Amino acid sequence: MKKYLLSTYYIESNHPKIIEFARKNCKTRDSKIKKAVQLYYAVRDKIRYNPYSIEPEKESMRASFVLNKGYGYCVAKAVLLAALARSQKIPSRLGFADVKNHLTTKQLMRLMGTDIFFYHGYTELFLNNKWIKATPAFNIELCNNFNVKPLEFDGTKDSIFHALDKLGNKHMEYIKEYGSFADLPWNRIRTKLIKSYPIYLKELGKHSKNFSKEALKENQ
Repeated sequence: MKKYLLSTYYIESNHPKIIEFARKNCKTRDSKIKKAVQLYYAVRDKIRYNPYSIEPEKESMRASFVLNKGYGYCVAKAVLLAALARSQKIPSRLGFADVKNHLTTKQLMRLMGTDIFFYHGYTELFLNNKWIKATPAFNIELCNNFNVKPLEFDGTKDSIFHALDKLGNKHMEYIKEYGSFADLPWNRIRTKLIKSYPIYLKELGKHSKNFSKEALKENQ
């Protein structure tokens, strides 16, 4: 378990702001499961999901950088949750998968050129002697605007994307698993994103800062 508790360049579990945020959202005497649940919801809802926030620079993927911004995409939020968990002595690692997203906006679809999200990221936490998947990507406001059921987490079973939305339409489909990693393989992910989303990266900086409003406008 030692490598899943280490502070790294990306998973900055010993960063003062990471430690402070963790302490504000869970109490010292809480059980590890209760701490994990509280940290999950803090990342899910206090850090907004924004798929327009992917930057190629490695600094942008550090947990403290994501926390300071207050928003990020799935991988960034997974890194933050992993760092917060390690700061509370909860072993954590990162998992990745390609997913087919059936619910996206016209703008995001145009920029990405596909409905496949390569290297979707989530966190895995070691609780009660087993690894549990936690996906803190979509904040509650975004879920409501997209008519998507929010992902809940109780620390005992996997929290992964629902296959269907609230109306029974297809939502998310896992198509390829990459396994688990003790640290963020950013060079590998970055190479894949540059190859897969050339238009997105070319227009970096011109994208919306509030994906939730964009989703609400299209789904009204």
